[in-house]
Amino acid sequence: MTKPIESWLLDMDGVLVHEDVVIDGAVDFLASLREHRHPFLLLTNNSIFTRRDLTARLRLAGLDIAEESIYTSALATAQFLSEQRPDGTAYVIGEAGLTTAMHDAGYVMTSREPDYVVLGETRTYSFEAITRAIQLIESGARFIATNPDPTGPSADGSLPATGSVAALITRATGIEPYFIGKPNPLMMRSALNRLGAHSETTAMVGDRMETDVLSGLEAGMRTVLVLTGSTRPNQVERFPYRANHVYDSIADVVELLNTSGARQ
Repeated sequence: MTKPIESWLLDMDGVLVHEDVVIDGAVDFLASLREHRHPFLLLTNNSIFTRRDLTARLRLAGLDIAEESIYTSALATAQFLSEQRPDGTAYVIGEAGLTTAMHDAGYVMTSREPDYVVLGETRTYSFEAITRAIQLIESGARFIATNPDPTGPSADGSLPATGSVAALITRATGIEPYFIGKPNPLMMRSALNRLGAHSETTAMVGDRMETDVLSGLEAGMRTVLVLTGSTRPNQVERFPYRANHVYDSIADVVELLNTSGARQ
């Protein structure tokens, strides 16, 4: 017998917002989560922003989300590295979301003999920085990337993201990165631990089949795909795996939430 959904993991871009515009139904869905007392966590592969930045960005868009309800691939990466090699060193390509998380985890940023090269997302990838990363990896630095997404959204269309730049570095060095973010089950387990939730009673809601749905599937969660982001309706059947539920938007997921019932 299928257990009711008690906890929710939600992707952000493409599910709740497009850039800085709230998707219809997002406000009502979050209100329903709170009304039914379902714990939730926003889970994003975007490593550009700190949690404080994201909270402010969402508030300006009209969504009231506490910092504690946001978990990014940057935080997951910093946590992983602090557990693997405490107080280590890294050459980091990324924005404040990643560098702040790395500093908070006790890491020192350096371009001289670092333990790791850590690649995150930025809107201004530098050829000089990528070249230095290639040289450091060739010299023995371990290669970590925050997430495998090949593209990210913008008001003008898709932008190259971490996965695309990682592929460039891999082609140059022959070294594959270890990706921390979705669909790595490592990030999903960390998110479940933060919620104190169990995979059998948690749903993962996302807009991208190859990261959001796959990560939920591999972690044993219920999976929900919304068609307001990366994966288009005509692409859904191309994947060898399926989401448990497919909805036009987050507004329609309220139906699934209501059938899960309120927590006692």
